Amino acid sequence: MSVGTAFYPREAQLNVKQVWNEWSGYFSAACYADFHDIEYNAIREAAAVFDATPLHKYLIAGRDALRLVDRVITRDARRLAVDRVYYTPWCDEDGAVVDDGTVARLAETIYRVTSAHPCLRWFEMNATGLDVQIDDVAESTAALALQGALSREVLEAATRQDWTDVRYFGRRKSEIGGVEVDVTRTGYTGDRGYELWLPADGALDVWDALFEAGRDYAIRPIGVRALDVARTEAGLIMVDVDYTSAKAALNDAQRYSPFELGLGKLVDFGGSDFVGRRALQAQQEVGGPPRRLVGLDIDWTGIEAMFARHDLAPEVSPMVTRAEIPLYKDGKQIGRATSTTWGPTIKKMIALASIDATFASIGTRVSVEWTVEGEHGKVGATVVPLPFLDLERKRT
Repeated sequence: MSVGTAFYPREAQLNVKQVWNEWSGYFSAACYADFHDIEYNAIREAAAVFDATPLHKYLIAGRDALRLVDRVITRDARRLAVDRVYYTPWCDEDGAVVDDGTVARLAETIYRVTSAHPCLRWFEMNATGLDVQIDDVAESTAALALQGALSREVLEAATRQDWTDVRYFGRRKSEIGGVEVDVTRTGYTGDRGYELWLPADGALDVWDALFEAGRDYAIRPIGVRALDVARTEAGLIMVDVDYTSAKAALNDAQRYSPFELGLGKLVDFGGSDFVGRRALQAQQEVGGPPRRLVGLDIDWTGIEAMFARHDLAPEVSPMVTRAEIPLYKDGKQIGRATSTTWGPTIKKMIALASIDATFASIGTRVSVEWTVEGEHGKVGATVVPLPFLDLERKRT
């Protein structure tokens, strides 16, 4: 049975239609407004707040904390400075991704790790022989993602501090509404943004102070539907949608290397002997894995033509379609689209797709299966670079 997060009393008041999803045992708002477009626009044009509390959160501390983090993640943890954050995957012994998340170095021997799936047992298994303590702080730590074009202005109003000096993937402590908050320059929208980590018992005070400070900046709570569209435009993957965790994989086809998910740049072979390193090196020595994550620009004229055959105006879902959609080349299936949506800012029909490496080059033409009024057909698409939307303010 789902329960509310520490912010639920405020969210329940605003979610007048009571549209909720379930996320790790918590109620998570799907949409607050009549439709999620106004929430999406809050990300791109104003300020948006998303309740990220259901993320799993762990504190890793002790003399060997660095050794454990370096043993697990694919990046070189020795290069992660205090008050900096990594986005990184971690893999099993065969090089298949277990999960992806953030690692923040809070002090010389203290790290905070976030993940979509529970990973406590995985970290404990890899901590064998190390002097380290791993604490699950998911319930005691609340989290808000403050995202959008005006997110910095809201944060500065709420904290009465200048935040221009906190760089992308940086971190600093502050105070909002009399509650100490840990602020990271991170997010999942492809826009300027921050994530606030705070004691759960101070959640409502922070919520109230943040929304009071954001009143002049059109601040708005957002649900999963708006976030999903924004993260797809930004080319950001989601576990259980764009890939399957190695822990949940039922067959080899559901096991993904970082190089199959567009995360190859986050694999540092010059660093430590992390879990899965040998398997990933062997994979690269033979030319890499057989699949690649790509972006697809789907031909709108092709969609129009399919509807025209039924004397209908074209219509597409404004939400992200998470169902797998087959891709074809010369009549042969070569992969599948995993997240498909209309990009409101870029004004294109787009998809993240897992595709045979032979056809992953930019500019390759493929076909996407499309259905209108029960008629199955194919619509042309072009492999394009990711992300679809790359806003400079995201990094500034």
